[in-house]
Parts: sequence; C-alpha cells; structure tokens
Amino acid sequence: MFKSYLAIGACLAAAVAANDSVNVPQCPNLASVAFTTAIPSGPPCPATKVDLCYTSTQLHLTFTAYNETNFYYNADHQTNDDIWAYEAMEAFISRGPDDPQTYFEYEVSPNNVAFNAFIFNPSRVRKDGAPMDQAFIGDPLADGFTVNTKTDKEKGLWVTESVVPLALFNGETPKGSVWRMNFFRTVTSPQMFPDQQLCGWRNTGEANFHVTPVFGKINFV
Repeated sequence: MFKSYLAIGACLAAAVAANDSVNVPQCPNLASVAFTTAIPSGPPCPATKVDLCYTSTQLHLTFTAYNETNFYYNADHQTNDDIWAYEAMEAFISRGPDDPQTYFEYEVSPNNVAFNAFIFNPSRVRKDGAPMDQAFIGDPLADGFTVNTKTDKEKGLWVTESVVPLALFNGETPKGSVWRMNFFRTVTSPQMFPDQQLCGWRNTGEANFHVTPVFGKINFV
C-alpha cells in the first residue's frame, strides 16, 4: 500500500475530480475517486483518493490522504466522537438514485477512530431552521464494519481500509443498482485549529458537506 503515491495521487485528482458518476466493480477490481477541490473555493487541497469495490454483502472503501503534514487528531476521541472537527476522511452514502434526505456518514481519523451515523436532513441542504438529526451505529465492529489505518509520516501519507456492511442499507447484492455518494477530507493543524480547509469530490458550493443534490452517482456494475 505504501508505494510512491504522490505523483499518482496528483494525476488521479486531475483526471477524476470533475466526474459525477463512477462505475464500481466487484472486488478485487477497483474504481477510484480522487480530488483536490477546496470547498467552496480556495487553493487546491492535498490530493485525496478513495478506492471502491463491492461484494454481495460489503462495500470496501480505501481512503488515501496524500501530502499530509500534521496528522492532527484528538487522542481522547473514541468511536462516534467529533473527529470531523480535526482531520478526517469521509464518505456520505445513500442507496438509490434520488437526492437523499437520509444517508450514512462514515468518517475515519489518522489514529483509526471512526464516526458512524445516519443523518436525517429533510431539506437536503442543511437549511437554517429545518430539522437535522443523527442516529449513531453504537457497535460498528459487532455489526460487521472493519477499519484499519496506517500512517507514514516520512511520506506524508495515511491510508484507511474500511468495510461497510451493505445490510445497513437493505442493499445486499447491489449489482445493477445506482447509489449516491460524496467524499470529503478535512485538513487542519495545531496552529490552524479550529479552522479547517474543507475538501471534496463533488463541490457543495458552501462550507457545508450536507448538500445532497450534488452527491455523485455510484453505479455498481
């Protein structure tokens, strides 16, 4: 996993970031989503890549953060704490082709802590005054999730391999179906915190990841 990824990551980000639809194959074949887009605008983000594949019962996600300089996290955080306030890589996942009002938010931090929650966002854009709620997955390991993070500070790299059970979405055997997803990364440092650079695949157009009409299309092939 820890090869010379920096040039590869930059090329992938340039080639893939503009796409809004990805064909995801069955494992062990992979599809990749890559991005350097700052949300809503600003200097390019460090390159980030997400590799995807599926089995009849699992979604496999491998997050790769390139050009990482801080590996900044809260060492006191445990499962489902606010890891998004520090540095994290994130996937928002919804079964079906429509702009979702309920979707799954999955996050990982450089120290292998995960955030797992269903988000209720009936306005689809986190509109001021509209309901916004979350329901946590309390015991993800028992439910079939796996998360394995490795860091290489000399190379400025961290990689997380994750498995998400498709039963969570009543979505086993997904071949032929279309889902909606978006992928993000938050970048900060001890000097910058609590401010962050927000990065993503599909730009939400505001400093808010919870804008579901811009989610990309994931075609399971």
